[in-house]
Amino acid sequence: MITLGIESTAHTFGVGIATDNEPFILSNVKDTYVPKSGGMKPTDLARHHALVAADIIRKSLDEAKLTLKDIDYISISLGPGIGPALRVGAVIARALSLKYDKKLVPVNHGIGHIEIGYLSTKAIDPLILYLSGGNTIITTFYNGRFRIFGETLDIALGNMMDVFVRESGLAPPYVINGKHVIDICADENGKLIDLPYVVKGQDMSYSGLLTAALRARKKYNIHDICYSIREIAFDMLLEATERALALTSKKEILVVGGVAASVSLRKKMKELGDDWGVEIKIVPPNYSGDNGAMIAYAGLLAAKSGIYIPIEESVIRPRWRIDEVSIPWRN
Repeated sequence: MITLGIESTAHTFGVGIATDNEPFILSNVKDTYVPKSGGMKPTDLARHHALVAADIIRKSLDEAKLTLKDIDYISISLGPGIGPALRVGAVIARALSLKYDKKLVPVNHGIGHIEIGYLSTKAIDPLILYLSGGNTIITTFYNGRFRIFGETLDIALGNMMDVFVRESGLAPPYVINGKHVIDICADENGKLIDLPYVVKGQDMSYSGLLTAALRARKKYNIHDICYSIREIAFDMLLEATERALALTSKKEILVVGGVAASVSLRKKMKELGDDWGVEIKIVPPNYSGDNGAMIAYAGLLAAKSGIYIPIEESVIRPRWRIDEVSIPWRN
C-alpha cells in the first residue's frame, strides 16, 4: 500500500509518500513561505501554496521513483490550520482523487505530527508533548483516542516565540542554520529577568509572558529578554509535563512538532528525563516541522483501518482538535 500525503495547514506546502514496508517514508519534499517582513497573511500563504504545488508533487514522486498511477490513496491534512492555506491543499487532493480514481483519506495535522514521532523514534507508550507554532499540548493515547492532559490556554509556545522575535525586529527569518533566532539572541550572554510565570493546573498561559516581554524592551537588554522569555516558557511547560508524568507514570516522553528542534528544550528535556528516570524521544529535525511525509504516514495508518472520506464531505476543519479523532489502528 502506498499513500501520497499533502500538507498545507500553515506556512508549508509539503508532499510526502509513505508505504507500509521499510523504510516507510519514500519521499518528503516541501517549500515553506517566508514573508519579507511582518507576519504571514492568509492570502499570501494560499498564493504561495498554489504556485509551488505542482512542482512539489512532481519532485516528491521523482524522489520516490513513482508516478501517480502507483499511488493507492491520497491523504490530505484537513485541519487544524489557516483556512485559505487549507483550502489549496484540499482542492489539489480532491482533484488528484477524482482524476486518478484514488480514495481520499482525511488526516488531522496534529495526529500526523504524533504518528511520524512514533515511527521515527520507535516510541511505544509515551507521554507526548506536541509543540508547534499553533499547538502546545500534553497528551497520551488511551482507549481509542489521544487524551489531552494539558495545553496552552491562549497563544501557542511556538507562535509566542515567533511573535516576540518579529515584533522585536529579529525576524523574519525565524530560523537560521536550524536554530530559532530567539535561541541565537538568548545565547549571547542573556541573564534572567523577572517575567510572568503562569501555570494553571496542567495548563499554561503564554499571552501575559509575551506582553510583559515586549514591554520589557524599554528597560532591559534584548539578550536578557530573549533568555528570560525562553527559559520561563520552557520551565512552565516542564512543570505541566512533570504533573502529567506523576499522573500517568509513563516511562517515555515523545516530543513532536517544530519546537522540538530547539537545542535549549532538548537539554531541559534530558535533565527532566534523568530526574524522573524516563526515556526522552525527540522527533528528528527533518520531521519536526510541518511536512508531507507525516500526512502520508498517518493517512497510510488510517487507510489500513478503512478510514476514507467522500469528496463532497472533505471540508476543511480549521479548529479540528486531536482529541476529536478516533484512532482505531492503536487499539
